Amino acid sequence: MASLSEKSPLSQLMGNFAQPGTVEWLGIRPIKRQPMQEVTEVFARPGTGLDGDHYAGKPGSKRQVTLIQAEHLPAVASYLGQETVDPLLLRRNIVVRGLNLLALKDKRFTIGEAEFEYSGECHPCSRMEQNLGPGGYNAMRQHGGILARVVLEGRIQVGDRVEVVAERAQ
Repeated sequence: MASLSEKSPLSQLMGNFAQPGTVEWLGIRPIKRQPMQEVTEVFARPGTGLDGDHYAGKPGSKRQVTLIQAEHLPAVASYLGQETVDPLLLRRNIVVRGLNLLALKDKRFTIGEAEFEYSGECHPCSRMEQNLGPGGYNAMRQHGGILARVVLEGRIQVGDRVEVVAERAQ
């Protein structure tokens, strides 16, 4: 697909964001298939991901960090017939409110002191059936969030701003 000119009307629209997002929750997965741990801060490193997360041992992975939209959690809970859903069960690293994560496609963005680039959508896996119960996989479809690579290292804390900084280098 051809890229848009920076001066095209659509490109300009896609670069406008009403407000920054905010980190509402942070978690790491220290060991594969083990429960997540909620944390209040974490350090992001280029090429690997978040300190203490098992994906940090996979240099170059496009799945260095996972982010999910806080506004999607009530929808997922509703699809499951529940009032709420615990972010620990969703196995995503960062819950963000106030910024449409899917609009970050082809963008670089900062979270706290660190800089990231969008690397794909985070589709649900069969683990959602185990964590959320029957229908968990389907409840998460189109609500799984995004994947990102760490570009510049830095500390991330709950309450930090999430801001778009540039188009991703192609």
